[in-house]
Amino acid sequence: MFVSYKWLQDYVDLEGVKALELAEKITRSGIEVEGVEVKGEGVKGIVVGHVLECEKHPNAEKLNKTLVDIGEENPVQIICGAPNVAKGQKVAVATVGAVLPGNFKIKRAKLRGEESNGMICSLQELGIESKLVQKEYSEGIFVFPNDAEPGTDALTLLYLDDKVLELGLTPNRSDCLSMLGVAYEVAAILGREVKLPSAEVQESSEKASDYVSVKVDAYSQSPLYTLRVIKNVKIGPSPLWMQARLMSEGIRPHNNIVDITNYILLEYGQPLHAFDYDKLGSREIVVRLAHDNEKIMTLDQAERTLKTNHLVITNGKEPVALAGVMGGANSEVGEMTTTVLLESAYFDGQTIRNASKDHGLRSEASARFEKGVDPNRVHAASNKAAQLMAEYAGGEVLEGIVEINTLRSEPVILTITNEKINRVLGTQITAEEVVAIFNRLQFKISEENGTFTVEVPTRRGDITIEEDLIEEVARIYGYDRLPSTLPKGAATPGRLNEAQLKRRITKRFLEGAGLHQAVTYSLTSSEKAGKFALDKREPIRLAMPMSEERSYLRLSILPQMLEAVSYNLARKSDSLALYELGAVFLKTTDHDQPKEEEHLAGAITGLWHSHPWQGEKKPADFYTAKGVLEGLFAKLGVEQAVQFRAKAFDGLHPGRSAEILLEGNVIGCLGQVHPRIEKELDLKETYVFELNAEALYAYKGEPLHYTQIPRFPSITRDIALVVDRSVSADTLKQIIMEAGGKLLKEVSIFDLYEGEHMEEGKKSIAFSLTYLDPEKTLTDEEVVAVHTKVLSAVSEKAGAELRG
Repeated sequence: MFVSYKWLQDYVDLEGVKALELAEKITRSGIEVEGVEVKGEGVKGIVVGHVLECEKHPNAEKLNKTLVDIGEENPVQIICGAPNVAKGQKVAVATVGAVLPGNFKIKRAKLRGEESNGMICSLQELGIESKLVQKEYSEGIFVFPNDAEPGTDALTLLYLDDKVLELGLTPNRSDCLSMLGVAYEVAAILGREVKLPSAEVQESSEKASDYVSVKVDAYSQSPLYTLRVIKNVKIGPSPLWMQARLMSEGIRPHNNIVDITNYILLEYGQPLHAFDYDKLGSREIVVRLAHDNEKIMTLDQAERTLKTNHLVITNGKEPVALAGVMGGANSEVGEMTTTVLLESAYFDGQTIRNASKDHGLRSEASARFEKGVDPNRVHAASNKAAQLMAEYAGGEVLEGIVEINTLRSEPVILTITNEKINRVLGTQITAEEVVAIFNRLQFKISEENGTFTVEVPTRRGDITIEEDLIEEVARIYGYDRLPSTLPKGAATPGRLNEAQLKRRITKRFLEGAGLHQAVTYSLTSSEKAGKFALDKREPIRLAMPMSEERSYLRLSILPQMLEAVSYNLARKSDSLALYELGAVFLKTTDHDQPKEEEHLAGAITGLWHSHPWQGEKKPADFYTAKGVLEGLFAKLGVEQAVQFRAKAFDGLHPGRSAEILLEGNVIGCLGQVHPRIEKELDLKETYVFELNAEALYAYKGEPLHYTQIPRFPSITRDIALVVDRSVSADTLKQIIMEAGGKLLKEVSIFDLYEGEHMEEGKKSIAFSLTYLDPEKTLTDEEVVAVHTKVLSAVSEKAGAELRG
C-alpha cells in the first residue's frame, strides 16, 4: 500500500512529524514501512507556463517556436519538439537554471539558429513513470487545466513535492488498504484525532428505482449489493489534484468517472464499479453464479471462460462484469457515456479469490475483497462517489439506493482483564492507560473491576479473540517499552556440535580457496541416478514424479554438478570452481525410508590462476583438485589419516583418477571426468571430487598439540630414486617416513623424470628430506646414520636405486 504524506494530512494533523519519523513510528507499531520515496527529489525550477504563441520553427520541420508566459516580467521564447504543443495551453516549464531528474540542468541554448530559454516538459521528463501518464499525454507534453496560474510551482500541483510511504502489509491488516484505515492507525500512534471526509449527496426528484432493479441469486457470495444512478454526466478529465493523488498511489488516470471510483477505492478501501447504463441493454441487474463455460469479454479485451464458482454481474441475460475482479467491455464507461450505474457491494472474499486466481487477474479491487472490506463503508463510499460525480462530472444523482441487503454485520465484543494483559506482556500497565489506548484506536470500551469490555469496529476484522486485544495494547503502548528479563534457572550456552563446526570450516575453506557453493537438484533421471556413485545401490524412484528428468533420488552429487558446469560454460563462463555439500539417498529396503548421507562434491575447470599483467596462466589439473582437498584435510586435522591411491572409477579418466581413503577405508574419489562424458556435456578438461562428508566429520583424530618453534637448525637432504613405474610415490614416501624415525620431520616430492635417459619401465622420483632434533644441533654423523637407513629401506622394500 502506497501512502501519500500530503494526502494523509487531510485526515490527520501531522504537524511536527516528518515523513521519515512517521515511517519509523508506524514500523515500531507493527506495520513495516518498506521505504519512503521522495517525489521530485533534486528537481527544481519547474513552473506553470502559458503558451502565448506557437508557430513552426523556421529551420526545423519537427520543432515549434513558442512564446511562453512563466509569471515573470517578460515572456520567454522556448523551442519545443512535442507534437501536441499549442497556443493557449498551460504547460510545465523548466526555466533556465532548473534541474530535472538525473541532475539534468537546463541552460540557454540555440536550436537550429533560434534561442531557447527553458524547456516545456512532459510528465516523464519530470520523473513520473510512463505507465502512470494518461494516454493522451503519453507521447507529448502535459497540459494543465486552464485555471493554473503562470509562475505557479508545477511540482506542487503535480504532488511531486510529496513523500510516499510504502507499507508492507500482512494479510490480516486489510484495514490499512485505504487512506482512512491508515489515518486511523496513524492517529492512534500519534494520539491525535481522525478527520473523516463528509458525503453530502444532493439528490434529484427522480427515483433510481424507476431506472433499475436488482436481483441476487447468490446471497452467500453477495450478501450486500447496491446501485446508484447518476444522469447527465459529462466525461472529461478529473481534477488535477485527483489525478496527482492517483499517480502518487501508482494508478493511471483515465477520466473523471473512472478516476472517482479509483479515488474512493484508495480513500475508503471499498471497490466500486461504474457501468454505462445505456450499454447494459436492460433495466435489471442480476447477481448470480456463472454458468459452466459461459463467456465474458473483460475490460482488458480478453475473452474469459467462466466456471460455476465464479460470481458475475449480469443484465439478466449475459455477464457485464466479473464480480469484484474486473468489469466487462460491453458496459465500459467511455466518452459518450451520459448515465452511470454505480455499483458498491460486499462480496465473499473466497469467491473473489477463486475467480482472480483462475483468470490470473490481480486487481486493486480483488485484493481488497479477498482480504475483507468494511461492510459499514459500502454505503458511505457510494455516497461519496456520487457526490464527486455530481461535482466533477456535472451529474444528477437520482433519489435513493437500489439494493439487496442480507448482510448481518455486528461489531465483535470481547472481554479481557487488566491482569491478563499485564501477565502476557510482562508489564505494569494501569487500567487508565489501557482505556486510553483503546480510545486512541477508537474502540468503544468500558471497564468494571479490572475487566474491560471492548467493542471492535467492523473495519478491524482481524480482531476476534482476547490475544488480538493484547496485541493492540502492546503495539500502541510500544514494543520497545516492553520489559526484558533474562531466563531463570540453569542454562547452557548454545554452540555448534562437532559436525556443524566442521561443516562450517569446510565451507569457509573451500570458498577461501576460490570455489563457489552450488545447490543442485536432489532429483535426477534413471540414466544419471547411479553415475559416479561411491556406494553402488539400486536408485530410488519417486511414487509421483513431476517429470522423468526428476524421477529418481540421486546416489551422487556429481551428475548434477556437471550439468551446472555445462550450463555455465555454454554462457561463456570459461573458468569455474564449484562445490556442494548435500545429501545422497541410499536404499535400505523396499519399505523403509532411504538413508540420507551427506556428501561433499566439487568440480574445477578452466584457468585456476590468471595474471595477464605478469603473463601467468595456470590451467586447473588433477593436482589442483588434489591440492584443494589436501588443504581441507589439513584444516580439519585429518591429513595424517588420509591417503590417495590410484584407481580407475566409472565416469573418470582411467589414468587420472584416485580413490581417497581415511584410515584405510574408501571415503571418496578424485579425478578428471572421462573424455567421453566431457564430449557429451560439451565440457573442457574438468576435474571432480566427491567425499562421504559424514565419515570425514565423524573421524576423531589426535588432539591438537602445539610445539615450540625449533631453536636448532634443520638439515636437508635431497635424493632421486629410480624405481619401476608401477611403484607409487606415496609408497616410497611412507617407507621413507617409517625409516626416518623421530629425526625425519618432513618429506616432500619435488620432481618426477621419465625422459629419454631413463631405462624402459623405470622412473625417477626426487624427494626432499628434512632432519631436525628439537633438543640439540644435529651432527653430520647422526644425519648420515639415519639417511643411510632410509636408503637401505627404499632399496629393500621398493627396489629403489639412488640415481647418479
